[in-house]
Amino acid sequence: MPNEQNIKLVLKNGLEIKGRSFGFPDSTSGEVVFNTAMTGYPESLTDPSYKGQILILTYPLIGNYGVPSADIENNLLKNFESEKIHVSGLVISDYSSGSSHWKSHKSLSDWLIENNIPAVYGVDTRMLTKIIREKGSMPGKIIFENRNVEFYNPDKENLVEKVSTDKKIIYGNGKHKIMLIDCGVKFNIIRRLLTRDTTVIRVPWDYDFTEDEYDGLFISNGPGDPKMCDSTINNLSLEIKKDKPVFGICLGNQLLCLAAGGDTYKLKYGHRSHNQPVMQDGTKKCFITSQNHGFAANPDSLGNEWQIFFTNLNDNTNEGLIHKEKMIFSTQFHPEASSGPTDTDFLFDLFIENIEKHKKVGK
Repeated sequence: MPNEQNIKLVLKNGLEIKGRSFGFPDSTSGEVVFNTAMTGYPESLTDPSYKGQILILTYPLIGNYGVPSADIENNLLKNFESEKIHVSGLVISDYSSGSSHWKSHKSLSDWLIENNIPAVYGVDTRMLTKIIREKGSMPGKIIFENRNVEFYNPDKENLVEKVSTDKKIIYGNGKHKIMLIDCGVKFNIIRRLLTRDTTVIRVPWDYDFTEDEYDGLFISNGPGDPKMCDSTINNLSLEIKKDKPVFGICLGNQLLCLAAGGDTYKLKYGHRSHNQPVMQDGTKKCFITSQNHGFAANPDSLGNEWQIFFTNLNDNTNEGLIHKEKMIFSTQFHPEASSGPTDTDFLFDLFIENIEKHKKVGK
């Protein structure tokens, strides 16, 4: 592999782990987190919610199916979740330099080098994951010889501002007009909306949408501490006083909680996987979900007009909120999950049903 050399991963707690480079040959720093998914590394690496983080992929074999092409569909990259890689660095156990898949366009190593992303393999990711589960997510850095960098804490800055669009973009030409607040939106959210006869209006995170005309409001996922998004929270607090349908995903769940007067907090090591079980409140329905977040909403901080929608069965943290009277709801997990699972895709149908109900009442 090109640029392969000995490097090391250093954690803020003093642990140093040696490995081999298979990405861009430069040092980097960020918050070290882990993801337990077996597949979907092209989607994960391009997920804006990973901005400022060094990602550990716990599945032992990475790179075996290469990286797909940059085909465009509906003005979106068909095989990725955004326009570029957002992780600061990648850590894996074993790199498969010989990729084989009918969709493979290039190797993972080549893709990382093209995008200036450092990566290290030959690391005991199981041991690393156990440390993070015990100590919590922490700053770390990938170090090449004689190129040290400072530790970096992404929670201290507004990462949403860095990943959001800087202009209004319109997708589709359907009958339902959706105002999408882009806090770092995954492209599959837009794709799932477009399959439901919608026009999606994607706007920046701090865009004042309170005077715009639309049928439903969508709040996207995104990275970092939700409390950094003052403009979004202020606009949402005004908008949820109205009766229009609202749907929030991931960071959108946390922002909705804050806009409703509630509170959020940082999780010890977050939820990042394709296999998180959640239960719908008041039922015995359990769904397997994809997740990527380091913060959570505190439902106990909200007023009586709100109730829990879903709960995580691993640690009982909040996985969604729903208004008791208005057509407003959110999920902490990803119903649009790419590369899966798709158990909760029906929530997009619920959002569209709410929009259609609201239109009938309006008439």
